[in-house]
Amino acid sequence: MIIGSIKENTTIEKRVSITPESARNIIGLGLKVCVEKGYALHLGISDSEYKDTGVDIKASSKEVLNSCDLITKVNCPTEEEIQILRDNTILIGMLNPSKNKNLINKFFDKKIKSFSLELLPRITRAQSMDVLSSQSNLAGYRAVVDCVAEFEKAVPMMMTAAGTVPAAKVLVIGAGVAGLQAIATAKRLGAIVSATDVRAASKEQVESLGGKFLTVEQNEDMETAGGYAKEASDEYKNKQAEMMKEALKKNDIVICTALIPGKPAPRILTEDLVKLMKPGSIVYDLAAEQGGNSAFSEAGKVNLVNGIKIIGVKSLMNSLPLTASSLYAKNLFSFIRNLYSKEKKDFNINLEDEIIEKSLIKKD
Repeated sequence: MIIGSIKENTTIEKRVSITPESARNIIGLGLKVCVEKGYALHLGISDSEYKDTGVDIKASSKEVLNSCDLITKVNCPTEEEIQILRDNTILIGMLNPSKNKNLINKFFDKKIKSFSLELLPRITRAQSMDVLSSQSNLAGYRAVVDCVAEFEKAVPMMMTAAGTVPAAKVLVIGAGVAGLQAIATAKRLGAIVSATDVRAASKEQVESLGGKFLTVEQNEDMETAGGYAKEASDEYKNKQAEMMKEALKKNDIVICTALIPGKPAPRILTEDLVKLMKPGSIVYDLAAEQGGNSAFSEAGKVNLVNGIKIIGVKSLMNSLPLTASSLYAKNLFSFIRNLYSKEKKDFNINLEDEIIEKSLIKKD
């Protein structure tokens, strides 16, 4: 059985799904691996590094797609790539089914069995495969680094002979994996950090990192069975807006990370709320590609409103492609190891396995 991967369009995606380390692990399962020539040169990884681990280097993407039983990718394949894929191929990646319905419908015509890793259940057995957590962790870290670079002031409190520089105040909206990493990173840099989340269970996590949890009184359960946030009611949104009014006046940096799986990002900061912030403040919107948590957010753009910088993030992992690729490739290997049966020497699509059943994209 052969596993392969082709180059992504590096103008929009610099990550790769197979690294020399993960290739070595896949080969250790008794599988063969092939990649396209120049597969990871943009990351400084030469073809010879892959060859040294036993990877076969193919001359073109077409040759890879034509010769493999299983293809790994970061993003959904293009229409042209789908046409080249053999019937009954297995495809694994972050396929974003809600966004790529038209492309994914073409999979079924070729009997391609596709697994989208964003759909993995949040269970202990799936933790090593959890691409959302591994990539979000990096996003939370990078968000703080970028904000500090844009802030143009010192972040920690500094006591000098010339006077005291107060610590910057950071508010994190959404205390999922990205939000918690942002809190931890901002605290390490000396900021005063607060955070809010619709899930009451996140309060303990925020406080364990040294952040202050801003609470909105609620009677409804805002957490899904899978542990994700769900869409808030209008009553909750009104209470949240009132709480935000005071918080935004005090904070220098706001990092937005709130997402609802399969839906546009919740709009938490209205135009009026953003304008309450002080000139020189920053709103860094990690949810910009899904519509944004903040007014004035546009993916890939920095908008200046009343002296406030609103940064709409796009393709953030392209700023950390080596680390992001390493973690993503490890997640993929764990998924492949669970999918492959050494006894049968074949991929076992066992729908009684919750990991496989939940991540398989089904026609209905």
